[in-house]
Amino acid sequence: MPLFFYSDWTYLLLVLPAVILALFAQINVSSTFNKYSKIFSNRGFTGHNAARAILDANGLYNVQIVQTPGKLTDHYDPRSNCIRLSDSVFDSRSVAAIGVAAHEAGHALQYAKGYVPMKLRAAIIPVTNIGSSLAWPLVLLGIFLSYPILAYLGVILFGFVTLFQFVTLPVEFNASRRALQALTNSGTLNDTELRGSKKVLTAAALTYVAALAVSIGNFLRLLIISGRSRRR
Repeated sequence: MPLFFYSDWTYLLLVLPAVILALFAQINVSSTFNKYSKIFSNRGFTGHNAARAILDANGLYNVQIVQTPGKLTDHYDPRSNCIRLSDSVFDSRSVAAIGVAAHEAGHALQYAKGYVPMKLRAAIIPVTNIGSSLAWPLVLLGIFLSYPILAYLGVILFGFVTLFQFVTLPVEFNASRRALQALTNSGTLNDTELRGSKKVLTAAALTYVAALAVSIGNFLRLLIISGRSRRR
């Protein structure tokens, strides 16, 4: 991508601050997780145990929980109806691991109960994948070929990427709320331990806020660049 795309005012004003926020969010979630990975549940629950207890309490006996390589690679896969917990979460008794595992169980609950934002996010994934791959190439082609319609098509496609990030926020916040409520109701963690899990999930939530900020900045940047090329 041409150098001016990184050095013009649209990048410096609209994107760079969001990128800095995203870097801070990633550092913060890693340090917060590491901090509360050293505090263990008095009741001896592991991440796997906590997630399993939440699922079973809600009748989701068919949802599997498997271990997956890596750190903070945890996710719920609705296609296989499976929660994948990372090595640092699956067997860990830390309040950080229990919070993350409960969060993924929260996603399984959303899917089972037909949570609307979860359905919307799943529905736009195909066009989001297309938009993330083709948006910039289409904008660049539209500019270099002096074909504004092509550039604006790229902007529209990237708009779905931004919409995906926007819909992700309520999905993630709701999953954390379900997780903390389940941990409270079951007595899996005491009040002090629960506060630790909440701080981990709050730090994780900031990464999604930052991702949305980056996406909005890039969307506005694409819109401005496309409009500028049209006036030439």
